[in-house]
Amino acid sequence: AIGFMKELGIDHNKINVKGGAVALGHPIGMSGIRIVTTLVHQLNPGEYGVAAICNGGGEATAVLVQRV
Repeated sequence: AIGFMKELGIDHNKINVKGGAVALGHPIGMSGIRIVTTLVHQLNPGEYGVAAICNGGGEATAVLVQRV
């Protein structure tokens, strides 16, 4: 992630501001909702955020949310 942040010029304060799975835990069967819940609680009204997770088997899912 650090390499991509440097290459794309993304501010490190915008990525995983509360830590990733190692910092917050990786609960079996609810990792996705844990990521989305953490994201929503970090957003201010009107802001957008993206949450992403690997599904296994080489696939992944991402969701764009806006806090209202």
